[in-house]
Amino acid sequence: MSDHADADEEYDPVERRSEIVFCYDAVDANPNGNPLSGANRPRIDPRTEQAIVTDVRLKRYLRDQLDADGHGVYVQNVKDEAGNQAQRWELLRNCLTSLDPDEWDLDALDDEGEAELREAVFGAFLDDAADVRYFGATMSMDMQGSYEAFAEYLPDHFTGPVQFSPGKTIHAVTENEEYDSLTSVIATGENKEQGGFDLDDHRIQYGFIAFHGLIDEHGADDTKLSAADVERLDTLCWRAIKNQTISRSKVGQEPRLYLRVEYADEGYHVGGLSRDVTVDESASEPVDEIRTVRDLTVDLTDLVGRLGRHADRIARVRVAVSDVLDVTIDGERLTAGDTAGSHELHDALREAVGDDAVDVVDVYGEAARTMPAASDD
Repeated sequence: MSDHADADEEYDPVERRSEIVFCYDAVDANPNGNPLSGANRPRIDPRTEQAIVTDVRLKRYLRDQLDADGHGVYVQNVKDEAGNQAQRWELLRNCLTSLDPDEWDLDALDDEGEAELREAVFGAFLDDAADVRYFGATMSMDMQGSYEAFAEYLPDHFTGPVQFSPGKTIHAVTENEEYDSLTSVIATGENKEQGGFDLDDHRIQYGFIAFHGLIDEHGADDTKLSAADVERLDTLCWRAIKNQTISRSKVGQEPRLYLRVEYADEGYHVGGLSRDVTVDESASEPVDEIRTVRDLTVDLTDLVGRLGRHADRIARVRVAVSDVLDVTIDGERLTAGDTAGSHELHDALREAVGDDAVDVVDVYGEAARTMPAASDD
């Protein structure tokens, strides 16, 4: 059963735009290799020396977590691209099984009729394809035989209402020379002499990566993204980095900060909030000496200040923060509190935008309520 409800009357539309700041860090890892470099080296801006992580890489983590949670995923993570493509075609053809060509007078379709046709073909598909609701997809359909006439009335793609800009580290990074030509020592030959081979393993020493995201309330209807889907994203980002970065080059990444700002005014958002996450150089180790999150202090003065200046346009701020992330605002260090996740950052946000506007995300408690089995109960 789909994680959306059986009937349209249970669909809860997205009514407010959201802006997201999501930060995670990487220790001795390659957060996003570039295969065109010839050695899958980390993507690094040659001028600023900041590491770059594409939105495609982040979306892959999120899709894989949706899949692991049991939600339907259209763009599967498989190495057999031919098999993946065949699966996609099969899913799309299945959309046509409930469509009777004899029931539709295509010459007389008005805008309302076209909308009904699209819902007839893709309604159930969108209910079951969680990743398409978030990020959209290309719908390449082999319309043949009696269905060929329908091709011009059906979308060839869905534009995702949830989009992320490429992430960048908030500081310059250094490739770890120790891993540049990592050698694996093995026993070979009759005398068990040790030999080795070059793994061409390129990693950065440390990087604190900030992403900016946007959820468009107007585009949400096109993919049937629901308010429940948006709430799911509040736990999905955090858990995806926890659970989907377990390959050899990706291990060593941890979520550190998540903020979703939900705006009260239609079509409005502040914009560029991730650029307000900076390094407090006076409270951090020198950039080239940072090795773990404990060597870094993040300055959120500008971020909290901007939210405060736009507080009258903000309906809600949802926040999750790591208990080992050191944060300063106006030079004052904010501390983590008890094991329930209390942090002085929450108090600073409440002071900026209002007590009732700040919600602390209970990542694992809320996640349990977004699983398909929970949705079906």
